[in-house]
Amino acid sequence: MKPVISYIRVSTQKQGRSGLGIQAQREAIARFAEAEGYTIAAERVEVETGKGADAIDRRPELAAALGQAKKLRCPVLVAKLDRLSRDVAFVSGLMAQKVVPFIVAELGADVDPFMLHLYAALAEKERALISQRTVAALAAKKAAGAILGNRTNPGEAAAIGRERLIERAEEHAQRVLPVLQHLVRVNKLTTLQAVADAMNERGIRSPRGGQWFPSSVLNLIKRSGFNGVAALAATA
Repeated sequence: MKPVISYIRVSTQKQGRSGLGIQAQREAIARFAEAEGYTIAAERVEVETGKGADAIDRRPELAAALGQAKKLRCPVLVAKLDRLSRDVAFVSGLMAQKVVPFIVAELGADVDPFMLHLYAALAEKERALISQRTVAALAAKKAAGAILGNRTNPGEAAAIGRERLIERAEEHAQRVLPVLQHLVRVNKLTTLQAVADAMNERGIRSPRGGQWFPSSVLNLIKRSGFNGVAALAATA
């Protein structure tokens, strides 16, 4: 059995006291370790607030996990990538130091560093775009003479909301495409259902923010100019 250091993180004191999220992460890590032949040599649990969340000096349990893993020459295992951080620069910085490798249970044992960077960038970019689009839409409407916060015109507000959703879905689709191509190639996926299952298992949301289905995979493939899973795999 190969040793690994388990790292679990929750973001608030309330979650820490209640155990919310901790047990789910622990179970996901345990299942992965058993399936992949790892033994958990130690577990580090971090409870921290959002303030300074990406400063390593405010993450003593992560620092301890890194130290233990370096001493044992083994990886640090997390349930999800965002348990390391929601900030792509922080994740990239940890990986660039090459002190110890990281394994993300939901992504599998064989995900290369490039894909980890890409997954982190996807999550951060999606959050940033939501904020930017909202601000830009409000500014545009204000410049056009609209009275913001006017509840007497719900139809117009709904139309704006639909436009923003469509734009975000298109942008997210383009960001997700390289991930989808990688999964198809590495796992030799040949059906739309297999691709949808792989995306859902890794917690990757569809362009509209929900689960993947064969139809949503097909829509993304067609939107990207491919004529099927095989054509997608050939370009990956």
